[in-house]
Amino acid sequence: MTGRLLLVCRLMVRDLRRRRTETVLLLLAISAAAGTLTLGLALDNALARPYERTRAATAGPDVVATPVTTGPDALAALAPLPTAPGVTAHSGPYPMAYLMMTAHGRTVQTVVQGRDASPAALDRPVVTDGTWVRPGGVVIEPTFANALGVHTGDTVEVNGHPLRVVGTAVTAARAVYPRADWRFPGSILVQSSGLVWVDSSQIGTLADGQRLSYTLNLRFVDPHASTSFHNMLRDGIEYHSWTAIADSNGRLVRQAHRALLIGSWLLTALAVASVANIVAGRVVDQRRRVGLLKAVGAGPAMIAGVHLAEYLVLGLVAAVIGLTAGWLTAPALTNPGAGLLGATGVHPPALRTVITVTALALAIAAAATLAPVLRAAATDTVHALVDAATSPRRRRWRVWLSRRMPAALLIGVRINARRPRRARLVMVNTLVTMTALAALLMGLAQDRQVDLGETELANPKETRTLQAMLLVVVVLCVLALVNAIVSTWTAVLDARHPLAVARTLGATPVQASAGMAVAQLLPATLGVALGVPLGIGLYLTVSMGEIRYPPASWMLAVALAVLLAVAVLTALPALAATRRPVADVLRSARA
Repeated sequence: MTGRLLLVCRLMVRDLRRRRTETVLLLLAISAAAGTLTLGLALDNALARPYERTRAATAGPDVVATPVTTGPDALAALAPLPTAPGVTAHSGPYPMAYLMMTAHGRTVQTVVQGRDASPAALDRPVVTDGTWVRPGGVVIEPTFANALGVHTGDTVEVNGHPLRVVGTAVTAARAVYPRADWRFPGSILVQSSGLVWVDSSQIGTLADGQRLSYTLNLRFVDPHASTSFHNMLRDGIEYHSWTAIADSNGRLVRQAHRALLIGSWLLTALAVASVANIVAGRVVDQRRRVGLLKAVGAGPAMIAGVHLAEYLVLGLVAAVIGLTAGWLTAPALTNPGAGLLGATGVHPPALRTVITVTALALAIAAAATLAPVLRAAATDTVHALVDAATSPRRRRWRVWLSRRMPAALLIGVRINARRPRRARLVMVNTLVTMTALAALLMGLAQDRQVDLGETELANPKETRTLQAMLLVVVVLCVLALVNAIVSTWTAVLDARHPLAVARTLGATPVQASAGMAVAQLLPATLGVALGVPLGIGLYLTVSMGEIRYPPASWMLAVALAVLLAVAVLTALPALAATRRPVADVLRSARA
């Protein structure tokens, strides 16, 4: 048994050294899928943890109560709540005004809350830059400040009154921009806005006679009991539980999380196709090796073990690379916004991620290699030394149709008939690529702005989703390009003999090259045609709300660009191959 394992290891190491380029391509394909899945799991972990850390650091309340009424009526409505059954602590009520703020020439809806310099029992915002509120100054929630492009030391105008930005701070008592819930006084209809704090002594002046609203923070004996106040309106008071605020903040990354998970499955499908394509070429190249192993006494199990061990080892190495890349990238991508503490540095759960990603990498390696490896191991010893392509079946209608085909089309159809599995892999490659590109075009067509009254600002949710989609598409396009290069070069090398025979029968080098391009374009066209509706459908499953569709010209241009890339990648090596004299090609084939 030890001798067999040693033999398997020696054969595996020797084969990896001989085929270094293919080994790198296999690692790249599987690592891309593993890394993307790691990022998806990291975003899943990032949905709740940053808000929980912010809530603990800022003494976040269990429930926030805001009356619909304003002025003295609002204070009267809130008066009984601090002594209500189950309430153990409270802070406020704090005055609020729904005003307009101007920064860098842009006027936006802003929730202005009055606070004191002394810390409160509940809701103690943590300053992330500068200082806390003081007369003549304003503190801005960081996500809102980033959208406005405002920094500490700048000057803004709140309802026409100039104020100096003295700092930025985060809170768990109100959702981050753009869900700070701006409203007209006395109305329950909310609009997008950001949150700022000013000194309580100034808010009346800033409101210019507008009746103030108020907000009260509550803590309960049983925090789980507060979840019953999930965005509830009761007796003229609107209640927001901490779970509702956490859910609102989580929406900033939830859509991006779905995009990454779907992207990881697309990359998985493309990785399987890429690995299968490379493995198919290697198995064809290794058939003589299989025959030699059988000739010296190796059985089918031994041969299958030699090949499968190689790919499973590559899968494990690729899992390590993908985990490392995803782990290092996760802190930057999983930041749901500057409005939460600890948003950066979020990593996926270690044990769950290692197990899931490793299983995925091994599954890709096994699924792509099992069938061709077992087929090669079960091949007869004599036939293992021969590259036997699939013989096209002759039918009368096929012969009649082939007589009327152009030479290039006929050559392309016959090449695909000889290698149908390779044609299917080309179709899968273009299908996955076009699906991702169509989904990206859908994302680019969406409105990524938030209406804040007189001005529109960037929507952090749409921006983060687009970033995730761009990441997936870039990795996927690189992998698809590598897959296309490997597929075309393998197809050209495999079709040298059939192309030489076609040239002896009168086909020109240009027709032979065009035939190779047609052989790749036929399945690629089907993949592109199916990828467009599939990409649109995938985006519809990820997105929420109003959907905008890109112009048809965008889809058509991208589809034609994909097909053009396939044609060019095939035609160039085919033209290089046709420069070789026909006699030399046929002589090498006989040898």
